[in-house]
Amino acid sequence: MGVSIRTAGEGDRELVVRLLDQAFQDDPVSRWVFPGEEYRRSTHHKLMAAFTEIVLAEGRIDVIEDGTACALWLSLPAADGGDEHADDEHADDDGPAQVRAAVDPDNDRIELIGRLTAGIHPSDRAHAYLWMIGVAPGRQGEGLGTALIESALDRCDRDGLPAYLEASNARSRMLYERLGFALTDRPLDLPDGPRMWPMWREPQAR
Repeated sequence: MGVSIRTAGEGDRELVVRLLDQAFQDDPVSRWVFPGEEYRRSTHHKLMAAFTEIVLAEGRIDVIEDGTACALWLSLPAADGGDEHADDEHADDDGPAQVRAAVDPDNDRIELIGRLTAGIHPSDRAHAYLWMIGVAPGRQGEGLGTALIESALDRCDRDGLPAYLEASNARSRMLYERLGFALTDRPLDLPDGPRMWPMWREPQAR
């Protein structure tokens, strides 16, 4: 598919937040984190803003040139298995608590999902992590998300780097399987909520 993709900068912050907010309003995981439509409409965008802030600072955001889709990626190193303090450092990581405090301190699910997904995240190998991908509701089904992911996976293949993600619904899971991702050992069942599917892709020869 002939689409133009660029790397987002600080000036794209509002665009990315709006895209993610619109794309995930009806996602099963977003509905679990923010139960109730009115509450979700008024608060969900704050979580998307927090995620955007993190990835603009620490990762890479790819955007379709016309602003209709975006993908948030982080490059994660392998954990240092030889560091006797590695577990202590991980325990001191207050990222999920900080996100909760910034978005809605009274909503413990914001922190919980961060800790649960961190708990199943592979750490033994360096990899590219697809944190989120969002397509404007009126443009879904046109292959924009696929184009974004394929562009990033081309980079992964050139660099010999695996990729990882958590699929939040059955439709996205099927897309990722078509792109070479496979399910890891166990899904994540959110408490009284939906299932998420951790998926891994080995780099492929080009």
